[in-house]
Amino acid sequence: MNKALELLVGLALSGGGIRGAAHIGILDALLENEIQIDAIAGNSAGAMVAALHAFGVPVKKMEELITSLNWYKIANFVLPKLGLLSNEELGDHFIKLLGDVNIEEANIPLSIVATDISTGEKVVLQRGNLARAIRASAAIPGMFKPVEIDEQLLVDGMLVENIPVSPLREMGVPCVLAVNLSADRSYAKPDGIIDVVINAFEIAIDVNMQHHLIKADFVIEPDLSKHSRTDAEQISAIIKAGKRDTIRVIEAVKREVEQTYRRHSKNPLVFLPQWLEDKLKD
Repeated sequence: MNKALELLVGLALSGGGIRGAAHIGILDALLENEIQIDAIAGNSAGAMVAALHAFGVPVKKMEELITSLNWYKIANFVLPKLGLLSNEELGDHFIKLLGDVNIEEANIPLSIVATDISTGEKVVLQRGNLARAIRASAAIPGMFKPVEIDEQLLVDGMLVENIPVSPLREMGVPCVLAVNLSADRSYAKPDGIIDVVINAFEIAIDVNMQHHLIKADFVIEPDLSKHSRTDAEQISAIIKAGKRDTIRVIEAVKREVEQTYRRHSKNPLVFLPQWLEDKLKD
């Protein structure tokens, strides 16, 4: 069995703070249009949504979970040594939701990206404890304590690859859809130290993100210019914006996916979505 050909469509979800809720709306639009996701990779907020999808959590349930999450409670103040805050409660939240599971137990291949703060190297987590991996991927340097995994001190993957296209490419996925939550390159006037830190990182990261984006086959770029990266009260509106702007480009997404399925349609392991099967019959 050729595993590479079974994984035809991959989805790369970027970080972006509260704006990461847009990934839920984007997933909703893709699934409603029978775009099957065979593998998924995520960073930071994108890692959270990627994990929920990979473990079979329905979109409606995701929305309920994200909107009800106490975003102020998941970060606990600790004595400042390597970081001001601990995000252990974020990991606990995922354990309560999915159980104390490992990444490799997901329904589809799941990759979570983090950064080794001691070496600057990208670390792609595809095995091991899911909750710790999500905590590592979402640990903004200087704000959250690094998470130790396999003797590596790991922080937010946005430093090395905010839109994790390469893990999907490396597993042989021929069609990679990427989500860029910072297409507008707008940064709100900071209201506090968290905004200052996030803005500083995202400005630097956005400048260097293009060489990752060109490796994707299609980039979904919702307009989130009116939405904050830190205001949890905007989550519902951000989810709606993600779905709205994905629907606007859904025919282009389908064309990209169709080309991939056509290239691999002779493989008996490939099952066509109904919309494409009907089209190929015409």
